[in-house]
Amino acid sequence: MKRITQLASLAAVAALPLGAQAGDVDASKAIVDAPIVDPWADTIRPISNPTHFDLAIPQTQLHPIFIHNRMPDVVDTIIGQVPVGGDYQVYAVQLELALNERLSINATKDGYIDFNPDNTLSDADGWANVAAGLKYAWLYQPENQFASNFQLLYEIPMGNTDVWQGNGDGVFIPSIATLKHFGDLQFAHQFGFKLPVDSGDESTIFYTSAHVSYKLTDWFRPLAEISWFNVIDEGDGGKRFNDQIGGALPSVVAFEAGDLVNWGASNADLNRNFVSGALGFRIRATESIDLGFAWEMPLTDVNQGLMEDRFTVDMVIRF
Repeated sequence: MKRITQLASLAAVAALPLGAQAGDVDASKAIVDAPIVDPWADTIRPISNPTHFDLAIPQTQLHPIFIHNRMPDVVDTIIGQVPVGGDYQVYAVQLELALNERLSINATKDGYIDFNPDNTLSDADGWANVAAGLKYAWLYQPENQFASNFQLLYEIPMGNTDVWQGNGDGVFIPSIATLKHFGDLQFAHQFGFKLPVDSGDESTIFYTSAHVSYKLTDWFRPLAEISWFNVIDEGDGGKRFNDQIGGALPSVVAFEAGDLVNWGASNADLNRNFVSGALGFRIRATESIDLGFAWEMPLTDVNQGLMEDRFTVDMVIRF
């Protein structure tokens, strides 16, 4: 009997490694079979200021945009208030190609502009400049849903002067963006500079935008955004854009034109700041497609800018 007990004890000890190995196999299988959770799955792209305001994380995406911008009835100039009114539309498609989780090639400005003022200025339409460059996430913490990037774009002056594009020798646009989730709350921020190669032809501008949104349901996210443009160094006001009041506009107008246009206005120091606020929402149509709408209006004097109000409709298609 004693001999049988000893043999049973030895068999139990020998079986321990086999049991551990079997457990290890099962654990590994459980890890392999576990679903992969994308920490950025609930992240949405900002809507307003689309040529400058972006996400801190690189993504491969296509971004069609439509903007309808009503212009003020009158705007400030050095000769008093001048009637303008009317509107303009922008049709554009942005493209971003992620090379890896930290680096992407980003094209943020392109498209077609249809300009329809009521007074003083002339109807016109034409192509916008093209801006593209690299975006690098120097801080990337998906486990904390926290990221920050550095981006450098170059705006190529290849647009039509009829719609206030194609001027100067181009503009470098360095910026830093930050993204953070707090549960269902998302915060995004970006600031940067528009640095013309020829500082006489165009104004030097600082800009910053902020976004906050909330995942109200799986498919609906309300959002609020704010943007600020500040003229650091005004342009020389030289004669350019000859189809608009004989090229005199940069020397007469008393402000700069916001996100899409840089006149190089010599009197922009009279009204250096333009601030706008936007309210809107995103709808998650599918796992890879978001639809967006935002209504935007100036928070500074409406006569010191080209925006009476604006609505933007877009789509984000992720690949």
